Amino acid sequence: MLNLAVLLEDSAREAPNNTAVIFNEMKLSYAAVNAAANQVANGLRNLGIEPGDKVALSCPNIPYFPIVYYGILKAGAVVVPLNVLLKPREIAYHLQDSDSRAYFCFEGTEQLPMGQMGYGGFQEAGSCEHFFLITANPAAPPSIEGAKTLGMLMANQPPKFDTEPRMADDTAVILYTSGTTGQPKGAELSHSNMVMNARLADNLFETRLGEDVHLVTLPLFHSFGQSVQMNGGFYTRAALSLLPRFDPDAALAIMERDNVTFFAGVPTMYWALLNYPGADKYDLAKIARNLRMAVSGGSAMPVEVMKAFENRFNVKILEGYGLSETSPVATFNRIERPSKPGSVGLPVWGVDVRIADEEDNEVPQGELGEILIRGNNVMKGYYNKPEANAEALRNGWLHTGDIGRMDEDGYIYIVDRVKDMIIRGGFNVYPREVEEVLMAHPAVSLAAVVGTPDDQYGEEVKAFIVLKEDAEEISEEALRAWAKENMADYKYPRYIEFRDTLPMNATGKILKRDLRPA
Repeated sequence: MLNLAVLLEDSAREAPNNTAVIFNEMKLSYAAVNAAANQVANGLRNLGIEPGDKVALSCPNIPYFPIVYYGILKAGAVVVPLNVLLKPREIAYHLQDSDSRAYFCFEGTEQLPMGQMGYGGFQEAGSCEHFFLITANPAAPPSIEGAKTLGMLMANQPPKFDTEPRMADDTAVILYTSGTTGQPKGAELSHSNMVMNARLADNLFETRLGEDVHLVTLPLFHSFGQSVQMNGGFYTRAALSLLPRFDPDAALAIMERDNVTFFAGVPTMYWALLNYPGADKYDLAKIARNLRMAVSGGSAMPVEVMKAFENRFNVKILEGYGLSETSPVATFNRIERPSKPGSVGLPVWGVDVRIADEEDNEVPQGELGEILIRGNNVMKGYYNKPEANAEALRNGWLHTGDIGRMDEDGYIYIVDRVKDMIIRGGFNVYPREVEEVLMAHPAVSLAAVVGTPDDQYGEEVKAFIVLKEDAEEISEEALRAWAKENMADYKYPRYIEFRDTLPMNATGKILKRDLRPA
């Protein structure tokens, strides 16, 4: 028997007075978070929510996220976290596709009226029975006519609850993929998947039980922040300082104020911290003294960004790799082993990784192929998607769609997504390789490379470039000539477009689909 909620419950029992969550000036102990989650669970049970039922949650990084998340789990239900940027039509799809019986949605702000959009999606879905508006003030009345609030659900509910026991292979969470090809699919992750991934904190990080402070700016609805920081942090009794939306100024302020020891982010966050012009107003020496652990995932970390951050903050960045389908961690670099710039490390405990060709045959060491994964982290499958499961889960392995290679020491290197690969005149061009070269130019701060249709070669290479603020002016022709000198003729970008910013999703990944021609 196993329930993912044990991560909160064990810490609340062993260290009830330890700080679990920090939000602005608010601090909540493990006992307080556990009691509030119990009230949610009691409210769900009274509604008739049964073990195995699906309950959706749209909420940014605020204390209500872990409270509702673990409350759903305690009731034996399945959590369906949703991206907070979804529009009503998209929300309706997720509610229907997951068969959610209830839906919790934060009210949002004037700039992002999540509550209005969530309620619209709920009404459009039709199949979902209960909607609860999460208000910033739990005592506030609903701002949407006809809606009930989380506060109303929790009112007068006892702060104790006998958590529903679940089997290890029962579904705990359904995480939706980003849907870069076709409609998003819900990866069913079991209680065992999620607990084992959270416990990797013991193997991978120099955790100090009950002493660490995490800056949590990765969205908790996403697998990275959810497993590595919330579940992993609660397992090690850490304090989670929540930041709803990444901003380098706010991040540095929290790092200084809360003596942050653990930071996890995607590469663009590290890039933003490095390039923030107001950084010197903070005590960077103090931040560097406290920061013991920095981890990166979500996409490949440019080597130049990694080196610059490590030099400035005197911390080793551990880069890892995973997918929603792997709970998410599959490989990670290790503290006790040498770093290999550009590598996402070794397979984690209980996980096997191989590099294979199109027939699933393992390729020779150092050669490129698709990354295949098996182990305790791999999803049960996509919810109600038998055809997608047959494609992704073949011959006992998860087929990731990522291209990589393995070196003589077993370290994995991500080259690119299969679908991102550019085929120019019969030659394979991997955008990440081109981006790494471009970012070595002294004027280039950020680069994204995509393929664009071409009558002669099928596809041409196009680069979108963000220049450094203090960089000398450089023309498209000059940068193209430099690129031609530094990479093979078939690789260098024939088209270059300068931009002030690049489009990114809620987790900070560059949205290449928005850069590709329609």
